Amino acid sequence: MLTRTYAAALQSITALTVTVEVNCLPGSYFHLVGLPDAAIKESQDRVATALSNSGYTYPGKHIVVNLSPADIRKEGSAYDLPIAIALLVADEQVQIQGLERYMLMGELMLDGTIRPIKGALPIAIQARSEGFEGLILPKENAREAAVVNKLKVYGMSHLSEVIDFLLGKIDISPVEVNTREEFYKAQGQTLFDFADVKGQETVKRALEVAAAGGHNLLMIGAPGSGKSMMAKRLPSILPPFTLNESLETTKIYSVAGKLGQNVTLMTSRPFRAPHHSISPVALVGGGSNPQPGEISLAHNGVLFLDELPEFNRNVLEVMRQPLEDRKVTIARARFSVDYPASFMLIAAMNPCPCGFYNHPTRSCECTPQQVQRYLNKISGPLLDRIDLQVEIVPVPFEKLSAIEEGESSASICERVVSARARQNERYKDYADVHCNAQMTPKLMQLYARPDEEGLKRLKSAMDKLHLSARAYDRILKVARTIADLEGSEDIKSKHIAEAIQYRSLDRSSWGSSIK
Repeated sequence: MLTRTYAAALQSITALTVTVEVNCLPGSYFHLVGLPDAAIKESQDRVATALSNSGYTYPGKHIVVNLSPADIRKEGSAYDLPIAIALLVADEQVQIQGLERYMLMGELMLDGTIRPIKGALPIAIQARSEGFEGLILPKENAREAAVVNKLKVYGMSHLSEVIDFLLGKIDISPVEVNTREEFYKAQGQTLFDFADVKGQETVKRALEVAAAGGHNLLMIGAPGSGKSMMAKRLPSILPPFTLNESLETTKIYSVAGKLGQNVTLMTSRPFRAPHHSISPVALVGGGSNPQPGEISLAHNGVLFLDELPEFNRNVLEVMRQPLEDRKVTIARARFSVDYPASFMLIAAMNPCPCGFYNHPTRSCECTPQQVQRYLNKISGPLLDRIDLQVEIVPVPFEKLSAIEEGESSASICERVVSARARQNERYKDYADVHCNAQMTPKLMQLYARPDEEGLKRLKSAMDKLHLSARAYDRILKVARTIADLEGSEDIKSKHIAEAIQYRSLDRSSWGSSIK
């Protein structure tokens, strides 16, 4: 007897419907087709044992299992449940009507217990789009999938429970989640606040400007000056997650298997801080079975690279294209997948090998050549994509011991949100532009043109400080953001002056003398 159940295969952060066809004929043979991976090929033993331990018999017949469409590679162990149900119906051990109404996914343990799966959210979205009435999946994934409306999501813990439900022997209520209520209730909860930061007003201001315009930022300072501490607090001043942003980011984490149990939607922007020993594949994604990398996991959030010069050169160079395109394409001979990668890059580094170049109290032991060689570990094209370069000096004891708190993240966030609102209005007619950091040369001519006095100041600074040519566009983009923070439509001389401060490494004098 031929029986069909329905499952899904993950492709990037989307899912495709898979028809699980099982045919039982007299004989003694098992064949699994449809481009399965090793985990699916091993399902025969898991399914057979799970059926036996659940009170059913594994059919001793000629069994053919087809995962259709056969030209799409299927991965993972989540096909155990639809295969097991289809086997029982094909062998006529149970009479189940209406299997076409449900999509089923789940890995079986040997005792019939259903284990959690990856990608429950995109699978639920696909089930709804295909018109399925319900989705049956592990209990741990039910709340994640229940975010999708107009779909009945049933969380099950055992194979017997699924069979009894499909036979109508037990009544199970679908999992319901008030997505909007839970999402907005959980927003605003953060462990880190800028109120904890003592001093460093210049750097806090630079981070505010970076958050307001979506700019990438590089912090240069001695060990212990607070680079990592302030980077961790950046998500607290970014504009709150929108539902669409949260849904897109949650899908990435769901596919990567990094979403916690009983989680509905992510409510805070991601902050990823990989170690400098990371490989290029781990950073951008890929592998034999492509998975999202750190830059995709930081989508709509922050990617923090501490000790930037210590990263392998190849690792840093593979980020260049994603920083521009805001997506990464993993290409293989037979297929390619796209992962979104729209993130803010925040990097930190010491100014020199010993770490004390330009330090106010300690002397640097490095030669100018050593300082320059250290900086040359970061390529010009990568630096070209970093709008702000800020020097950090250690906080003096008087400020460290002060009792009063600094400005809170909430008050800074209000200014950032206000500036982002102006940018959203300005670029509403441009599909791929959402903030000042994404301005094209044409848009810069329209919206980032300073007044006469500002142009004179910019020319004077470039002549005196010997700023590089790439600094010109970056200064104008940052000045546009500073003007937005002030509520000004025009870029004035003072906005240009502040933006010039944030181009430390472009000065020809950097590293030429030791204080």
